[in-house]
Amino acid sequence: QTHQDIRRQDHAPSEGRGIPGVFRRWKGRITMDQIVRVIAKDAPVKAMAISARDMVERARAIHDCWPVASAALGRLLMAASMMGAVLKAEEGSVTLRVRGGGPLGALTAVSDSGGNVRGYVQNPAVDVPRKAKGKLDVGAAVGGEGDLTVIRDLGMKEPYIGSVQLVGGEIAEDIAAYFVESEQIPTACALGVLIAPDQTVQAAGGYLIQLLPGADDAVVSAVERGVARLGAVSARLDGGMEPLELLQEVLADFELEVLETTPIEYRCYCSEERVSRALISLGREELDKLIREQDGAELTCQFCDRVYRYSGDQLRALREELDKPAAPGPEGAE
Repeated sequence: QTHQDIRRQDHAPSEGRGIPGVFRRWKGRITMDQIVRVIAKDAPVKAMAISARDMVERARAIHDCWPVASAALGRLLMAASMMGAVLKAEEGSVTLRVRGGGPLGALTAVSDSGGNVRGYVQNPAVDVPRKAKGKLDVGAAVGGEGDLTVIRDLGMKEPYIGSVQLVGGEIAEDIAAYFVESEQIPTACALGVLIAPDQTVQAAGGYLIQLLPGADDAVVSAVERGVARLGAVSARLDGGMEPLELLQEVLADFELEVLETTPIEYRCYCSEERVSRALISLGREELDKLIREQDGAELTCQFCDRVYRYSGDQLRALREELDKPAAPGPEGAE
């Protein structure tokens, strides 16, 4: 991993060996996946780090991703998770979409305000020639001729939408570029996914470090020294390093205060009720067409690959919902 400036910190390598370290228990469930947020007491710096092996492995298994697809989707999921975890709106969400023109096609990741994510890659069964030392070439698979779009839905009338040109399709540097260009926040970002010989996810994690107003050249230099000192985040996590320890290493020149530690997971919100509402929203004409031509329907959730099957009778029942008169308002209401 080469040292770059704070706005363009590159990704971590995508391969390695070893077994991740300490497990944590959350509500009776063993998990390693978490986000830690910190702020420097003695400098205008805020940061967060993520460990997400289980989350990325869940995505790999759902979509049957090949290694470079696992690495690309995993990085985008972790970026979305960290961005979602700092949303102030409880029902808010962050959506990241990458269209780089590469063989993977489009990638999408969606996070709720708790950092729980879901996502998909258009073409998960993709392979590209590897880089030096056998490292996965995520940039070639994603492509660098396209854009990163960020959609923040805070429950207001309209979501906030920002878009930047891809820097190289490696995801981490594209996220840093987004913050610099769209929000004017100097940012260092590293994201790494380590793939085991059996093609499962062995380790996954990263960090997001941002300078607040008032940061001078000395602060910038200290952060960049720390970034170079830490090296590849996925290898550090694979060696047992916790997210807080990542931040303590990369920000060793500062006194840190832990703001929050949040457990995260891969979480899809699809349900039969939601799918039924989606079918009803098609309208009478489309429902009639499905009944007439197929006498049923089969829909697959793009995030978790769950299949929802509807018989002709079930579609007719949904069709009848459209024909029901609207419920009357309270007695006496105009």
